[in-house]
Amino acid sequence: MDYIKDKAPPVREDRLRACNAYGGSCDNLVDQSKKGCLNGIKRSFSQTQGCQLNLSLAILNTIRDAVVIVHGPLGCGGASLSVAGVNKNFQQLRDSSARGLIWVNTNMGESEVINGGENNLREAILYAEKEFRPGAIIIVNSCVPAIIGDDIDSVIERVRGEVEAKIVPVHCEGFKTKIMASAYDAVYHGILRNLIPDLDEKAVAKHENKNEFEELKEKYRISRTVNVLNVSSMSRVDEYELVRLLKALDLNLNILPCYAHPEDFLKATEAALNVSICATHDDYFVEHLKTKYNIPFILRTIPIGVKYTNRWIEDIAKFFGLEEEAQRFIEQETKLLEEALAPYRALFKGKRVVIGGGEIRVVANAELLTYLGFKVVGMRAYHYDQFADEMLEEVAESDKVPFNVATGQPFEQANLLANLQPDLYVGHVNNNGWAGKQGIPVLPIFHQSNIFLGYTGVFEFARRLARVLRNPSFNRNLGENTKLPYFENWYEKDAFSYIDEGNN
Repeated sequence: MDYIKDKAPPVREDRLRACNAYGGSCDNLVDQSKKGCLNGIKRSFSQTQGCQLNLSLAILNTIRDAVVIVHGPLGCGGASLSVAGVNKNFQQLRDSSARGLIWVNTNMGESEVINGGENNLREAILYAEKEFRPGAIIIVNSCVPAIIGDDIDSVIERVRGEVEAKIVPVHCEGFKTKIMASAYDAVYHGILRNLIPDLDEKAVAKHENKNEFEELKEKYRISRTVNVLNVSSMSRVDEYELVRLLKALDLNLNILPCYAHPEDFLKATEAALNVSICATHDDYFVEHLKTKYNIPFILRTIPIGVKYTNRWIEDIAKFFGLEEEAQRFIEQETKLLEEALAPYRALFKGKRVVIGGGEIRVVANAELLTYLGFKVVGMRAYHYDQFADEMLEEVAESDKVPFNVATGQPFEQANLLANLQPDLYVGHVNNNGWAGKQGIPVLPIFHQSNIFLGYTGVFEFARRLARVLRNPSFNRNLGENTKLPYFENWYEKDAFSYIDEGNN
């Protein structure tokens, strides 16, 4: 899986044979995934589609001491305005002197579309260097310059000697893929090529500057260090919880890539283990570090809910030979959690819930909600690949629970919710509004100011669920006074009637 010599990674349709259109039961989805029959499924009608450029920016905009240059028309990257405040606050939680999000747009217009926008990009790079003196300048390539043939890598090579910042090109043009998660590969590809040093050169430099005792201490530190790979869809409080869990095993942590400084990526090869909290997010990165630097990784699950938090800790503990310590810690944590959850179980028992979001998070939340006493009656994921197979096989009544793979496609969601009539919708912010307009109480599947991961996340999630269920009047009023833009006869049809499995 060594794509690093290439300027851009393959999209996930090609690399993982990922699927973005499916409607059917969970067990059939796993069966089709294992047979390799999902990749060719198409829709004869599609209402919306995600963009990997915006998802790339969700990570890149967090990096400290960096200027992000969006090479494209002014509208590309405009959504960054909505996260500027959050990014600055979260950056300053790591470093009080952090400047927050800084981005520049090359503002391509009609003239540049005809004549090329390479001069605009060169000027933007030199402006970013002169004005901000950042540690890194990140170039995000959008659809327009890619279509007209702007060679951003050649521009970067010509200007590299004129700037001190590390320059990181990221090829994440939206038209290249229907699987938004290809963005994660594009981002990590740029980081691997430009921010992570060659291991041999680094080893020589360290050996020259350290005596034998210092080298032994460094070896011991590395032997107890893990890279914890965070995601943009988690809070700083989530990170505190993961730190707490791994510190209980007396491990050292590097947290990458979100909200890291460009220099922090120098430490990426100084770890005994790479630990992912989401395979969808991290497989490209950890596979490369395993191939090139022989750093093993754990990519099995996400620490959401008791079952998967236990499994996440146990997998890490097993690698370091700390199974007994981990088991004692798990028993202590779960006992305290059970006592704290007792007052909520009667409220949750038998409530019907539909879950939507990223594939790994959706399935983990299905387990969590089942553990709390809910009945999961439907799930929706942006895309699907083999990383969710093991977890989805464990879903209760998987032969009966419908699973919809769809990036957006609110018409399918509206149909499902109208027919399933759940008591609650737990989902991503992009789809929650549609559910709320149907009068269904809604709880976000993540929020950047709340905790969702680990044992503390289970309790806090339960508390928020209880508040929503005890007072659902807002969504009921919204549903009574809002009408979705679909004919009534659509709700009488099969929600998956526009998904054509015959094309696979």
